[in-house]
Amino acid sequence: MNQLAQIFLTFLRIGAFTFGGGYAMIPLIEKETVENRQWISRSDLLDVVAIAESTPGPIAVNAATFIGKKVAGIRGAVCATLGVVLPSFLIIVIISLVLDAFSHLKAVQYAFWGIRAGVLALIAKALWTMFTQVRKDIFSCLVMVLAFVCVACFQISTIAVIAFCALLGIACGAALHRKKDQR
Repeated sequence: MNQLAQIFLTFLRIGAFTFGGGYAMIPLIEKETVENRQWISRSDLLDVVAIAESTPGPIAVNAATFIGKKVAGIRGAVCATLGVVLPSFLIIVIISLVLDAFSHLKAVQYAFWGIRAGVLALIAKALWTMFTQVRKDIFSCLVMVLAFVCVACFQISTIAVIAFCALLGIACGAALHRKKDQR
């Protein structure tokens, strides 16, 4: 039970102190689950993020669910998911009750501008962390650039790009495996 409480409280803290969605939570998830608690490795986190991005739902919720399951099974997944979702749910309920009354105040508007800037920094940190930890070869770089151009320049569906990249990775991996077997 102690481990389940730790999982819940860890993800409750992550959910309560991170603004800006799942990508902004990745650095905090990494710090708590990889560095502080050592529940998963950096390599596992990269896999979790890749899976969480590819499955339906918010990335932070998916990542929490996967990590919770890896650490303590189904009960761990439930505790992690509830922990990461509960703060956002409560904050949204409270904000929805008072936002109209205060949205015209300059201090509130400035606070949201500051939060946006902070979120951008957290997303950039997550991007940098993932970039430094992935394999860097010509294939990976070409896939990354191609995916970015497809989404950013041609507004191709992100889902279609992820599916295409997965298929491309499978095909390339299979080709490399066959080539290695022939040697």
